[in-house]
Amino acid sequence: MSIYERFGVPTVINAAGKLTALGGTGQDDAVATAQADAARAHVDLALLRERAGALIAERCGAEAAMVTTGAAAGIALTVAACIAGADPERVQHLPDPDGWPNAVLLQAGHWVHFGAPVEQMIRLGGGRPVSFGSDDEVTDGDLTAALAAGETAAVMFVQSHHAKQERRLPLERCIALAHAQDVPVIVDAAAEEDLRRYVAIGADLVTYSGGKAFGGPTSGFVVGRSELIAACEAQGRGIGRPMKVGKEQIAGLLVALERYEQRDGTAEDERRGRVNAAITEALTGISGVYVTLRADEAGRPIERVAVSAVNGAFDVHALVRFLEAGDPSVRTRNHHLPEGIVLFDPREVTESQAEQIAARLRAFFTLTPRPAPSDAPLF
Repeated sequence: MSIYERFGVPTVINAAGKLTALGGTGQDDAVATAQADAARAHVDLALLRERAGALIAERCGAEAAMVTTGAAAGIALTVAACIAGADPERVQHLPDPDGWPNAVLLQAGHWVHFGAPVEQMIRLGGGRPVSFGSDDEVTDGDLTAALAAGETAAVMFVQSHHAKQERRLPLERCIALAHAQDVPVIVDAAAEEDLRRYVAIGADLVTYSGGKAFGGPTSGFVVGRSELIAACEAQGRGIGRPMKVGKEQIAGLLVALERYEQRDGTAEDERRGRVNAAITEALTGISGVYVTLRADEAGRPIERVAVSAVNGAFDVHALVRFLEAGDPSVRTRNHHLPEGIVLFDPREVTESQAEQIAARLRAFFTLTPRPAPSDAPLF
């Protein structure tokens, strides 16, 4: 019996990906053990945070780093740092900016909702979110005009599958234009897998989730310029107080990052390929079903199985409900359900679980009558 079943909550098969709603990531034994070991002893938390920051900064090629409760907390803390700095009086005034420059510029298409609106995280840090550009296009001139309006504390760039990136300003241009006006750039890289890229191209602050790509506990970290990281840490005596990170999460995160750097990427790619193949093969030859591999929208090296109906041969929403209602419950990636596409993400699926998913899929299509489709797929 799992700890969750002991408390009356069943576990699920997570074919949705590293989502907060499903607990982020399944941790390996070394990460779980690190948290248990940390829980059994006392420690000077300030020294642990300082050492953790130094280790994370080294891994990311950054001047400095700090641990947070998650990437969303990192947004609030980085915004607060850009507005209040490390000044104790200013820190304790936030989220009221008290007349200090507090505009945080976001290009159109980056106003994402990741379970909460990104602009709310900005406001928690005392920021005033301001849009530039249009839904059709964002240009250099749009950002230049927004910067010229003054009162800007930071520019925020959202690197996410939730955000629109086509016909947007790339991060490199945002950095160049913002730095020309001495304005820092914050990158929301919550679910990203590259520890070094954003700092290397000049971002001032980057906020990551520790519990997604890196296989850690529910946690996060911010990397960037040392004076701005010091200002982020200073928020612990202000808005950061309710965002405290426990010694257990810090220990688990550090071990997770160690293991992430030591991972065998080739072996993991092959394992994901076998998971995708098991799901794909279960649907091969079933009339009315179109199956393909779909690349990640944000450009990460992830392929997912995409399933859609040919000419309405079945209801993808009914498929999702069928899988979710089963025992075990299978959770799918449903970002594209309005387009008639259900996705299966292989990252958190074991090969034995892939066989369970395959059996459930075969059961659905055995039980569900479907009209004869035409040859042309909708997707």
